[in-house]
Amino acid sequence: MVKTIVVLPTYNEAENLPPMVSEIFSLGIEGLEIIVVDDNSPDGTGQIAEELASRHPGRLWVIHRQGKLGLGSACLRGFEEALARGADYVVEMDADFSHTPSYLPLLLEKMKSCHLVIGSRYVEGGRVDERWSIWRRLLSRGGNLYARLVTGLSVQDTTSGFRCYRREVLENLPPIGSEGYAFQIEMAYLCQKRGYRLCELPIYFQDRALGHSKMSLVIILEAFWRVWQMRWRHR
Repeated sequence: MVKTIVVLPTYNEAENLPPMVSEIFSLGIEGLEIIVVDDNSPDGTGQIAEELASRHPGRLWVIHRQGKLGLGSACLRGFEEALARGADYVVEMDADFSHTPSYLPLLLEKMKSCHLVIGSRYVEGGRVDERWSIWRRLLSRGGNLYARLVTGLSVQDTTSGFRCYRREVLENLPPIGSEGYAFQIEMAYLCQKRGYRLCELPIYFQDRALGHSKMSLVIILEAFWRVWQMRWRHR
């Protein structure tokens, strides 16, 4: 049996976490567990996660961090714990339903022939929420094009945070220094540099219905300069 662990980084996701966990477990995927990595959310997400863990003993685990330390480091901490718990596949996804849990079986099916599968908005069949403004569409598309031109990445959606990694991929990557969008780009870049097979699964990316977005200008700007740094660092 293949063991899959879903890593959910959270910060102020008290409204979204219970239905997200419920929907993931309702898929009936054999050997699936969840790790919640909470950055000391002031809205009580961490405590809610503990309550969910008590309802799903042996299937849901919680990591509490001291503060808002960033998406990249939260994911890496979750990956570390997932590997320690024997995961064969490690999924990274948002807890706000912008990544729909119903795609998980398709993601895992595609893993049979890939080392990393990315839920992609920008391959044929993928799309984004119709409510996105022209500015947001241009920023996302332009950022992906920029990252691909600088790094030579073959994937169309370099910044997607809906992914599944094989165990050996995570075990053999060097230290990662990026956060936010740049973290996603650096992870994909290193996988490609090491000859792993990267695949994309078309998804519909919808805006969150509850809570608030964590996107900021700082995260966007970091991605723009980090791509040059990662190209130099991992040359």
